[in-house]
Amino acid sequence: MPKDIHKTAVVSPKAEIAEGVVIGPYCTIGEGAVIRKGAKLISHVVVEGATDIGENCTIHPFATVGLPPQDLKYKNEKTGVKIGKGTIVREYTSIHRASVGGDGLTVVGENNFLMAYVHVAHDCKLGNSNILANAATLAGHVVVEDFVFIGGLVAVHQNSRIGSYAMVGGFSGIAQDIPPYTMASGPRAKLYGLNVIGLKRHGFPDGTVNVLKKAYKILFREKRTLNEALKKIKSDFPDSAEIRKLVEFIEKNKRGICR
Repeated sequence: MPKDIHKTAVVSPKAEIAEGVVIGPYCTIGEGAVIRKGAKLISHVVVEGATDIGENCTIHPFATVGLPPQDLKYKNEKTGVKIGKGTIVREYTSIHRASVGGDGLTVVGENNFLMAYVHVAHDCKLGNSNILANAATLAGHVVVEDFVFIGGLVAVHQNSRIGSYAMVGGFSGIAQDIPPYTMASGPRAKLYGLNVIGLKRHGFPDGTVNVLKKAYKILFREKRTLNEALKKIKSDFPDSAEIRKLVEFIEKNKRGICR
């Protein structure tokens, strides 16, 4: 299938456009951009810099990808954006290229769904199959693992992390790390237990969910220090891959863990 570039689109001759790509009216594609097979830019999309858009992505009108970061330290260093295959980017979403002080890349993984007005700041790392609802906002260097749901009008502080299968309620402020498998909500977000419905929808067996419930109780409901609680759950559930992931996530925290 040949590429389909609308006559009003402005595409740099130094951009790499694969076969089967559709670039709609009034899109602007800058030098260094790579748009892979089957991607579709509906209209009025701006892509700049060293931006790599994966196969079969769909980007809706007035989204911008790869513009310079909102960081006063950035002085036009060569940095980029990478978006994995199958990701959907809705209207007015902005995904900024990386700034200085990181690895030079803002990453949005595969099969993510970024609803309207989402902002992904410089150096963020998103895994796969995440859903960010309208106007969810990620500051710089935020990490979102896999299968996370972030509600509308959520603000995530820079350098915070959100673990896999977590759910963040709308209109929340995230200032510390949200552990995997949990639910968090509030203007200064607090934990509200396991994301049990989400876990079951993703096929977690009852036995695994029960183990995670017991670990959650030890970590966040009993009167133990965090180190004591981690030691106990490692001892009580040595064969659980989910517990190992939970422990590893908490042990790597730098901003503190939402409690």
